[in-house]
Amino acid sequence: MRYLTADFGSTYTKVTAIDTEKSEIIGTGAAFTTIETDVMEGLHAAIDSLHAKLNSTWEYDRFLCCSSAAGGLKMVASGLVPELTAKAARMAASSAGAKVMKTYSFEISKREAQEIEQIAPDLVLLCGGTDGGNKETIIKNAKVLAGIKGKFTIIVAGNKNAEEEVSEILKEAGRPFVVTDNVMPNFNTLNILPAKACIMQLFIDSIIEAKGLTAAQDIAANEIIPTPLAVLNACELLSKGTHTEEGIGELLAVDLGGATTDVYSIAKGEPSASNIMQRGLPEPESKRTVEGDLGMRYSLSSLAEELDLFDSAKEIGSNQEELEDWIKSCIEVKSRRAENTHESKFEMALAKGAIKIATERHVGKMTSVFTPMGQAYTIDGKDLTKVSKVLGIGGALVHSEDPAFILSGVKYDLACYEFAKPKEPEFLLDSTYIMASMGLLSAELPDVALQIMKKELKYL
Repeated sequence: MRYLTADFGSTYTKVTAIDTEKSEIIGTGAAFTTIETDVMEGLHAAIDSLHAKLNSTWEYDRFLCCSSAAGGLKMVASGLVPELTAKAARMAASSAGAKVMKTYSFEISKREAQEIEQIAPDLVLLCGGTDGGNKETIIKNAKVLAGIKGKFTIIVAGNKNAEEEVSEILKEAGRPFVVTDNVMPNFNTLNILPAKACIMQLFIDSIIEAKGLTAAQDIAANEIIPTPLAVLNACELLSKGTHTEEGIGELLAVDLGGATTDVYSIAKGEPSASNIMQRGLPEPESKRTVEGDLGMRYSLSSLAEELDLFDSAKEIGSNQEELEDWIKSCIEVKSRRAENTHESKFEMALAKGAIKIATERHVGKMTSVFTPMGQAYTIDGKDLTKVSKVLGIGGALVHSEDPAFILSGVKYDLACYEFAKPKEPEFLLDSTYIMASMGLLSAELPDVALQIMKKELKYL
């Protein structure tokens, strides 16, 4: 069968032609996304680009698509305690492919309410309290959210004993909402799948139309999903395999873009040594985090603030002043691209820095403790030190002269032992931008999608 997949990105619409009988990528095409006018214009231009590369037309049998256009699925999450229900809320939204703009803990203040109004999210995930536990905070936050201007829908996934009162508040305010199971019904018990399913259904029912994707949905054989969810699905398939074909094992993937850096891990993340003890909320085997302040262009100024520019410049044989000049020029002209080896090294240093910080935020953090038996460690989050494969995704990696240098930002550093990052990983590169496409195909033909990924992803 002949497939065409499309990924409506914030900047580019990318199409991929697939021959599933041969398990082959036939070709790819891309054009600027035209979500502000008619999304189909950009799609047709991308298909024209594909035809030009093939020197022929591609008549497809099925069309599948995903989207992160028009800002993607923007969400805000709210919980009670930062490391418990607020963290669970953030994980639920991220695992559904949302762009989590902010996570709030405890009672939402007046200033935070104004901030949510400015963010203008598509959805708000309202959590807080275990079942039978604190319900005052989620009720107070429902009242605050009910008064915020905007068209967002609220998903209530908190203390079940507060459901009736929260529902009444939102109903009286005329605020669209749905109620689902608590993301943390008991202390340290994670239950994010019902909230994730709700987010997906709301994306299909209302967000697609609001994002100007109705025409694309009309011709698609699938229900449009957020692009990060498609990539997460592809990572899961690549890692775990199918009933008939083995996957490549536990995996960490990093998708470095112009505005965000996404990190995916498909790994249990259990403590890797007997002297490491797990603490805090258990995390899902398939985990995604998104860093909205780490990107190569639209978030470059905040990335630069996070980096030690002296060390970054020194690592590429340059100096801080030159690197700062390059950053300034890229902030002023976001379309600027490196035109020589010297400028390429600046890009490499920034990309490695973004990946290093994003990975440190994703993995578990270890703390040294002293016990009667001697020194030991606790870890809050996933221990990914034994993950053996790291996949790089994104233009900054694909177009780099040395993608392995950039990906080395994910590796464990003894000087920063507290971050449980992979110690000896092999590096792979998505050099043909197929991960979102394979995530879409995996829903219908997982064996074929897995075979194509094994063929197309390159070991460095």
